[in-house]
Amino acid sequence: MSKNGYLVFKRCMDVIASLLFLIAASPLLLILVILIRLDSKGAVIFRQSRVGKGGKIFRIYKFRTMKIDAPKHIATKDLQDPYKYITRMGMFLRKTSIDELPQLFNVLKGDMSIIGPRPLIEKESKIHLLRYKAGVYDLRPGITGWAQINGRDDIEDEEKVMYDREYAERLSFSFDVKIFFGSIIVVFKRDGYKEGKHR
Repeated sequence: MSKNGYLVFKRCMDVIASLLFLIAASPLLLILVILIRLDSKGAVIFRQSRVGKGGKIFRIYKFRTMKIDAPKHIATKDLQDPYKYITRMGMFLRKTSIDELPQLFNVLKGDMSIIGPRPLIEKESKIHLLRYKAGVYDLRPGITGWAQINGRDDIEDEEKVMYDREYAERLSFSFDVKIFFGSIIVVFKRDGYKEGKHR
């Protein structure tokens, strides 16, 4: 299958898989909505501008894990003391990556794919430049990706872009399946999970 042909197939699979999961998981999602609402003040869904395919800005959806006074336009990895902003429920959601589930609605909208390079906030200018040069923005960003199962928060920007470029070059169904199951393993083992700056 050609790359363009696979991208069409991939989009169809993204829509079908997202719809089926959202329907099947709707009772769990409802429980999470209630727990988040009871745990702390603020909206249940967190919305933030991210850079998508072609450098287009879109609004990403996540379950809110931070308190309402948390900085809005700073990546959590860049905060000096992120734990003072993360809610009790948010800590669980972030460790298990369940906070990412609302991004399935981004997938349905066409902003994202299930597998692809993770979308970044606009202010991360250094890695954006590296990504443009590597052709990463030719693809839809993903809920999880090759860089996420090869170090996640433990690797530097240059290495993340290396994995993103490799994903773009090796794009295929078998590679996506490998990343999908690899992501499940990483979440359970909590490999590469960090909060805030570690210097």
